[in-house]
Amino acid sequence: MWREAAAAALPDAEFRAPVDAAALADAERRLGGRLPAQLTALLSETDGMVGEYGTDIIWPLDHIVEQNLLFRSPDTFPGLYMPFDPLLFFGDNSGGDRFAFVVTPERPDIFVWDHETDSRLWAARELEDYLHRALAGDGDWW
Repeated sequence: MWREAAAAALPDAEFRAPVDAAALADAERRLGGRLPAQLTALLSETDGMVGEYGTDIIWPLDHIVEQNLLFRSPDTFPGLYMPFDPLLFFGDNSGGDRFAFVVTPERPDIFVWDHETDSRLWAARELEDYLHRALAGDGDWW
């Protein structure tokens, strides 16, 4: 389903091998909570997704875990940004802005975090909407 949704928006989208259940369970253990169901379903089909110009529309699972642990660490950006604990980053625009699910409180919407202003803006109503917008859009489509 996810590969088809991506290919409909960008026929040249690149896919990776799927993630197995053990890797997903390990990621959830390391992050201390469940991944959003839509993201888990997508990762079960492809370990990330690459759009135009090599942009990681969806990061590989290892990168998702690494980046979220980094951003949630109290030593990474002390006092510089609002807390990142309510967010689960999963992709970027290759310019520093990152896309995330809100996991506390859990909701299907996708937000973009602007690294220059620390703003968190609504970007898409759910993951399929995000894929369509990110893959078919030009530049700062949000």
